Amino acid sequence: MKTSNIAARAKRQQMMLEDPMIRVIPYVAIPMIVSTVIDSLYNLADTFFVSGLGETATAAVAVNDSLMNILRAVSMGFAMGAASYISRLMGANEDDEASNVATTTLAIGCVFSLLFGLVCLSVKSPLVSLLGSTPEAHAYSMGYATWILLAAPFTTANLIMNQLLRSEGSTTYAMVGMCSGCILNCLLDPLFINTFCWGVAGAAGATALSKIFSCIVLAVPYVRHTAMLTIHPKYFYIDKTNMLEVAKMGIPAFLRMSLLSLGGIVTNNVAKGFGTAVLAGIAVANKLYRFIGSVILGFSQGFGPVAGFCWGARKYSRVRSSFYTTVALGMCGCVILGSGMFVFARPILSIFSSSGNPQMLSIGILKLRTLCVAFPLQMCVMITSNLYQSLGRPFGNLILSLSRQLLFLIPLVLIVPQFFGAEGLACCQALSDALSGLILGIPLAIYMMKKIGKLPDGAPAPFGRSQKVSAK
Repeated sequence: MKTSNIAARAKRQQMMLEDPMIRVIPYVAIPMIVSTVIDSLYNLADTFFVSGLGETATAAVAVNDSLMNILRAVSMGFAMGAASYISRLMGANEDDEASNVATTTLAIGCVFSLLFGLVCLSVKSPLVSLLGSTPEAHAYSMGYATWILLAAPFTTANLIMNQLLRSEGSTTYAMVGMCSGCILNCLLDPLFINTFCWGVAGAAGATALSKIFSCIVLAVPYVRHTAMLTIHPKYFYIDKTNMLEVAKMGIPAFLRMSLLSLGGIVTNNVAKGFGTAVLAGIAVANKLYRFIGSVILGFSQGFGPVAGFCWGARKYSRVRSSFYTTVALGMCGCVILGSGMFVFARPILSIFSSSGNPQMLSIGILKLRTLCVAFPLQMCVMITSNLYQSLGRPFGNLILSLSRQLLFLIPLVLIVPQFFGAEGLACCQALSDALSGLILGIPLAIYMMKKIGKLPDGAPAPFGRSQKVSAK
């Protein structure tokens, strides 16, 4: 390892294992917050520029959100599984094992997403119908889906490299990679949509090109060998123990994202029964909520590498401190952001409705405001899920991954609108967030904090580490 990398590792270890958590968590989390906010801006930018084409075009972009989430589910399964394990490996000074996990996961993930994209392209028309496209939006939906699927391998590489950089604590450069793509997307959107008159397909093309560009930027530290991890063909080999660890934490991440997509598909199909305006209103509200939720998601993801690193180094008191610090900061963020979005819901939603459709606005406002009320409970679920993931506890992470969509949202979406119509559908997501937080998120957080509270620093870890890591 280069002298500069050794010095960087020593500085990173000192920060993770010694500095006060009130400084460490924001330092690691702020670039992640920016990255997640930028990621949410991709679709929000498309929705903003496409909204000028009418509710039908807006609904087409909304339908393809589910397709993007399916692709992200595949990618994040590989990315989060590898990132969780790599944080623990690096905390235990297992650099070669970490590089093997990084290289092998990146290669397998890109090949898998390429095959996935080709299969979806072959059944594109029935696929967008299944995702919930209305007959009026069908052609728009297919045009958007084509570009998204062609860029599938680059999207996967983008997400995996971003998570790898985060796992080693290089969150600032991960942020730069995400920002570069988003800026390009915002520049290309009006050019492709309005100047070239490519419409919805132009928005998708801009997103695809921005993902490719972001992927190139994120590859620079590995090409120049300035990253702490090494991605090289010599590290590409299948190690059963390593792959099992990646799968153990990657499968819950995959299921969580897959169920998010399934929940979106079910919601879209129910919403289209009430008309295109309702579908568009719910879609825009989701995107706006995702924007403010990405701030808390960034905090929870910033907390993950810190907790995993300290767990690998057997600094259990710092794991507890990192959790409590993240919850306190997250609660402040929920109150400020949620209150602001609740108060200004109408003027913000109006920006995305060129025609000012009253049904679209009323449904969107109701959905957005109820989500803001349930925001703190959803924060608890996100942070607790990242706690279990960073400690290598797949079962708790799996329960939290399944709860929000499968156990609560989908049943609510299928039942509540039968009695309360479109307004009931608009409230289902908030009800799901509240139930998953109260019934599972808070109790699982209390359980884990009690369990960790009994461990003195330096004691053998009772779970969540492979034999290779534990041997250290």
